[in-house]
Amino acid sequence: MSRDAMTHQMQTGQGFIAALDQSGGSTPKALRLYGVPDTAYATEVEMFDLIHAMRARIATAPGFTGDKVIGAILFEMTMDRDIAGKPAARYLWEEKRVVPFLKIDKGLEGAANGVQMLKPIAGLDALLDRAVAHGIFGTKERSVILGANAGGIAAIVDQQIELGLTVLAKGLIPILEPEVDINAPDKTAAEEMLLAALLKGLDRIPDDAQVMLKLTIPDQTGLYAPLIAHPAVMRVVALSGGYSRDDACARLATNPGMIASFSRALTEGLSADQSDAEFNATLSTAIDAIHAASIS
Repeated sequence: MSRDAMTHQMQTGQGFIAALDQSGGSTPKALRLYGVPDTAYATEVEMFDLIHAMRARIATAPGFTGDKVIGAILFEMTMDRDIAGKPAARYLWEEKRVVPFLKIDKGLEGAANGVQMLKPIAGLDALLDRAVAHGIFGTKERSVILGANAGGIAAIVDQQIELGLTVLAKGLIPILEPEVDINAPDKTAAEEMLLAALLKGLDRIPDDAQVMLKLTIPDQTGLYAPLIAHPAVMRVVALSGGYSRDDACARLATNPGMIASFSRALTEGLSADQSDAEFNATLSTAIDAIHAASIS
């Protein structure tokens, strides 16, 4: 799989990144929203079979192609499985021209200093080697900012940058995701602190390397323009963070240069009991809306 072609697509592609990376903690809610009740499975294995079937249905839908969906973030168990008879990452790139990423974080620490740091990632080196072997282009790692605490925000950015440097050393492109909680009472101030911390942290990225940033859509329009223009940043993508699709798209459209990386906002309206025609039409409507907001 050509990394040069993937890099070109991520740098210049006119589209968005699909977040298909619900983990064990968020999978039951994702399945419920998809119309699959908790009573439909008895074990974690059955649960992951059901969520993989949903992800495979999305990935194989006619509207899910690199023309509008330029990348997709996978959960580790998705990377290890097949879609339509091919390993998932290979299927995405070879059949759909969608650049594959891997979620590598293993959950969050408890809240302290207004943030939730990443938990230690056991077996990180081996996981990154497996990602390379599968043809994964990059990684994603999420931590959360709960309020405008300068010390906590500086610590969360330092941790993200440190992990990003480890990922870069494996030849992968990290998506650093210090999410600001959309319900933070001082969200605007937290985002201003985050911008300052990221601009400082990016000085640690080698001159010949780039990272991506996945950020909450800011309250202040255009706040992240300095990050979008930064030479160490390949792309700035936006998480939906609990906003509805309509709200997330409207907010995103006012921030030129940011593109979407939505999860719930992408799958909103999809249901397990829909016919293929209904499912594909609903997904295409979502893709068109998110694509339009990402290129505006």
